[in-house]
Amino acid sequence: MKLPRRNFLHLLAGAATLPAVSWIATAQTYPSRPVRVIVGFPPGGGSDILARMWGQWLTERLGRPFVIENRPGAGTNIATEAVERSPPDGYTLLQVNAPAAINATLYDKLNFVVLRDIAPVASITRTGYVLAVHPSFPAKTVPELISFAKANPGKINMASPGVGTPHHLSGELFKMMAGVNMIHVPYRGDAPALTDLIGGQVQVSFSGVISAIEYIRTGKVRALAITTTTRFESLPDIPTVGDFVPGYEASGWQGIGAPRNTPTEIIDILNKEINARLSDPKVKAQLADMGGTALALSPAEFGKLIAQDTEKWAKVIRAANIKPE
Repeated sequence: MKLPRRNFLHLLAGAATLPAVSWIATAQTYPSRPVRVIVGFPPGGGSDILARMWGQWLTERLGRPFVIENRPGAGTNIATEAVERSPPDGYTLLQVNAPAAINATLYDKLNFVVLRDIAPVASITRTGYVLAVHPSFPAKTVPELISFAKANPGKINMASPGVGTPHHLSGELFKMMAGVNMIHVPYRGDAPALTDLIGGQVQVSFSGVISAIEYIRTGKVRALAITTTTRFESLPDIPTVGDFVPGYEASGWQGIGAPRNTPTEIIDILNKEINARLSDPKVKAQLADMGGTALALSPAEFGKLIAQDTEKWAKVIRAANIKPE
């Protein structure tokens, strides 16, 4: 049977709207089953703790379990690839953080491109690092450290939790901008790096605030500066590196990503719920205790942050010729 042209066009237009109507209906009932949250670090670390925190928030708000699944390895690349290959239906999410921006350049061959394959959903927190020295080290300020390093090139050992970590790149950026030469000594995590700093085997470290704060308070290490543009609430007397090296800034961040083509309606639901929670003073205090500050951005703003950091760290990695272990 041959349909009249008007009827045919009407049916065609109706068919074209079916996917949109379907996704809107899905978003209205989302989530209807448990949601997996893939974390690229082992259980018990800061990223894992944070993921479980916001997973619990969303469980309470949306009425379905947000189940944490740890897939550590390859600098979070294993977790990212697992999410990139998952259906874009909102039921597999990624705990996305600063290494995602670093790995884009650090690794020559990846099976994904974060800026293309992972949709930004919501940012949660921004974290900084602390430039610390052994108490016996002669420099008590950042200018004194720079002067000492210039007078003793290649004689200062600088510890970090590992090659290509945000802490390491914070140190490399400092070296570049301050014009100093310090020898990078990588460790497998913040704890062993700080242990050797306390023991005097290394003189300088770029460490996570949450890892170093008790050692700073007890005088086992001396904090010279914070790497973010503003001081930390938990260490209000410690200046920023940027106070002495104009334009310096280095920070990490944590947030949520999803496979590309995840419906915007679902992304908007998650973003709205998380940003609402981040406005709670109690939550802000919790994040401050973990060495971070609440970071409530739209998906587009979060995507812009990831792109900016990808470009920023690419320059540092190439200039310092950093290769993964």
